[in-house]
Parts: sequence; structure tokens; C-alpha cells
Amino acid sequence: MVLRPVNDVITKDEDGLVELYIDNPSLNDVTLNVDARIGVPSGIHVYGQDFAQTGAAGTAYGTFSVPSGSARTISIDLKGDKVGTYTVHFSGLYWPGDNKDSYNPISLSHPFEVKEASENSEKASSSDDNGEVEAENTGGVKAEGQGSFSAPGFGILVAAIGLLGVYAVKKK
Repeated sequence: MVLRPVNDVITKDEDGLVELYIDNPSLNDVTLNVDARIGVPSGIHVYGQDFAQTGAAGTAYGTFSVPSGSARTISIDLKGDKVGTYTVHFSGLYWPGDNKDSYNPISLSHPFEVKEASENSEKASSSDDNGEVEAENTGGVKAEGQGSFSAPGFGILVAAIGLLGVYAVKKK
């Protein structure tokens, strides 16, 4: 599993970006399962794609499974409401198949600098087939309370945690 900050500086014209890559080689005969959380400070909005999620009080939670012989790359866009440096926290558990007793924890934190408030923190940016960036309304969950954020597609975090699961299964 690889979690790679592609852009950790946010401006009004450019979102922060993190890529998550997870693969479960066909050598592994089991599906990797992940329970994951992402903690976002107040003023930061997180957007993803293709995953269900739930969130409140600055935390989003989701589950994710990666079948044997499959891989996925997921992009997480981050927008900021006010200038400053913010740390986003990823944590969770992953395990092979139905063997929950063989779980492994995962935790990762990364700082993001907001140099200028994002132009529209309620819309995620996405790339079309030509590499053009366009804004689109994601219709995601708005977590209420301290650390409010929007987190459509929170499963991106889950994918990152799942990638670590692949690594752990390979070692065993």
C-alpha cells in the first residue's frame, strides 16, 4: 500500500492531492478487509470518489475490501477555508479474509499548508479525459461539529490502509 502526497500546498486555484494505491496480488488467496478513519481539522474539506462513507465531528469512517488479484489507485482532493498548516490523520485496521484475529493497525499523518483559501470548498475538482480540471458538486456527507468537513468518497483512505494490508500479508 502506498499513500503519496502529490501536492501538500493548497491555494485558491489548486487543491491538495494525495494518491492512495492498493494492490492485493493474485498470489494472495484472500480478500483484504479494512476498517478506516480519517480525521480532518476544522477548515479542511476532503473529497474522493467511488466509495460510500459516513462522517461526523471531523471524522469519517468506512470499510473497504480488496479481492485477490486486484489493484486500485484513488485520488483524494483537499481544500482549505483559511490560511494555515493543518495535519490530516489516517488510521485503521486491516486483516486477511475472515481472520479478524490477524488484524494489523495502520496510522499515518501528513501536514497540508493552505497558502490561500480555496475558491469553492463545497465542490471537488476532477480531471476529465483530456487532463482538464473541472469543478463538480460531489453531494457528499457534511460532518457537523468541531472539524467540520465534506468527505465524499472517504474510501480513499481505506484504500491506503488496505495497501498496507497487502504488504503485511506478503511478509507472512
